[in-house]
This record gives sequence, structure tokens and C-alpha cells, in this order.
Amino acid sequence: MKKVTILAAEHCLFSSVGGPMDIFLQAGILWNGILGKELSPLFEVKIVTMDGKPVMATNQIPIVPHSSAHDVEETDLILIPSQGLHFKSRDPAFWERIEWLKMWYERGADLASVCTGTFTLAATGLLNGKTATTHWGMAQAFQTLYPEIDLRIDLMVTDEGRLFCGGGVTADLNLSLYLINKYCGREVALQSSRCTLVDLDRLTQLPFTIFIPEKNHLDEEILAIQHWIETHYQQSISIEILARKAAMSPRNFNRRFKAATGITAVKYLQQIRIEAAKKELEDGTRSFDEISFHVGYENVSFFRRIFKQTTGLSPAAYRKKFW
Repeated sequence: MKKVTILAAEHCLFSSVGGPMDIFLQAGILWNGILGKELSPLFEVKIVTMDGKPVMATNQIPIVPHSSAHDVEETDLILIPSQGLHFKSRDPAFWERIEWLKMWYERGADLASVCTGTFTLAATGLLNGKTATTHWGMAQAFQTLYPEIDLRIDLMVTDEGRLFCGGGVTADLNLSLYLINKYCGREVALQSSRCTLVDLDRLTQLPFTIFIPEKNHLDEEILAIQHWIETHYQQSISIEILARKAAMSPRNFNRRFKAATGITAVKYLQQIRIEAAKKELEDGTRSFDEISFHVGYENVSFFRRIFKQTTGLSPAAYRKKFW
């Protein structure tokens, strides 16, 4: 039987503690019970805090642990719940958790994080040079703090052998199923998927992601161009036009724009147009051909291709999902 330890802390999300716990505990239980077979639990799950005292979740519900983290004698997997918007905490208790996680990793335990729990896992240094994921809305903050980590917000789950990350809050369920699959095999994971009605193969965040432009920079000329693009994206726009408006050469403009925003001006314009198209697909009845022209693309096939690359869905599938 695999031993799972959930490390709860102040301000963690209650669901990212209880959700994974329920998913792991039902493996070998719920499926067998439905079919009238002998119950055969596959996981033992314990909640711990560093001092063994209850912590208050973000929704103001206390989480009562089974024990102190220091009382753990054996574990195969340690799961780090989401910290919601409290992921920047760097108090002494935070660093105590970091050292405890590193100790158990050296002893052979796997580590997994949910949503902004990835900030805690990243602080151990164990993810340096490796891939990770977190909620797409926290990508800029994560990349600023941990530029040495390959952040993949397109993915729902990342796997670096013994280090695992789940994307958004509900990705705790997908991550749990992924780990059940890894530890117990696909058949058990499929059984768990069928019983809990959680999709085993939901592997991408892309349909849920929105483009958040980087504007926290000091380049006023580039900021003005960003605002101009956002209000004139329906027009025919070229780099030469943007460079003239910024009173720069195209080469210098491209360099300054990417330095300020992190992406090229062409990519920025694409993202703004894609967000506009997504809004029309969600709210309107125009065909995608009409939407393409409306947001500034005459080549519908090209826009359809970059729309799918960006969202992970065809325009028709996107409208069906969100309309």
C-alpha cells in the first residue's frame, strides 16, 4: 500500500487537500464496492502540518492534521496543496517546509504540487532545469521568481520522474489520477476515473488560458504601442506601421518591444486578435469566417490554425465548450 502525505499550511485551498485525499482513498474501494468485490485499498493518506496543529484554509475552514510532519516515519509521496494567492509567503514556517521536503526527497519520496503549490516546490531548487506547471494566471509571477524552470502552462500535469506538478485548482484531481496511473497502472486509474467522473486524459490548460499582456515595465513608448494595438487590432497592421508610430526603426522597435513585453509585436497582435475571437465565439453567433475578418485576418485558414495552436481547440470545439 502506497503512503501519501498531504502537507497542509496556512491559507492553503481546502479542496486541494480534501480532493486528492478522496481520489487516492477511493482507489481499490469505490470500484470494487460498486461491483460487489472485496474492498482493497491501495493508498494510505495522512494530512500533516509542520507543528501538528490545525491550519486555517483560505475559506476559513480549519484543517485538522493527523500528525506533525516531524512524526512521519515513512512516505512514498508528499503532496503540496495550492496556496491560492498566498504563494509569495516566505516566513520561517515556509522555509521549514522547504527543508522538510528536500529531506524527504533525498530519502526517496516523490513530491507533487497543486496549482500555486508549485511555488513551494520550486523554492526547494529541485525543479531547476526541469519542467513544471502552475495556474496560467500565475505564470508571470512564477517566471519572475524562477526563471531557471521551464514553465509549461499549456500542460495540466508535468512529470519529471519524481517531481510532479498540477495546473489549476481542479487539476488536483487530474494530478491524483495521473499518479494513481503511475503507481497502480492504467486499469486502476480508469476505474477511478469512471467512479469519480474525473477525466483521466484532461492534459491541457490551453482552452482555459487567457492572454494577460505584460505592462509592468517602464518603456512608455512601447506601452503606448500596446494600447494602440489593443484598440486598433482590426486594422491591417505591420511592424513598419508600429515602428513609425513609435518613431523607431523596425529593428530597434522589435528589440524594445520584446524586451518590454517578453514577446514579439507580431505575437502580441496575434494574441490580442485571438482573445477578441474567443469573446465573439463565446458571446455571438457569427461564423468563424466572419469573426476572422472582423478581428483583422483575411486568411481564415491561417487564423484557424493559430487559434487551434493557442487554445488547443478548433473554433467550433471552443464555441461548443464555452458558449
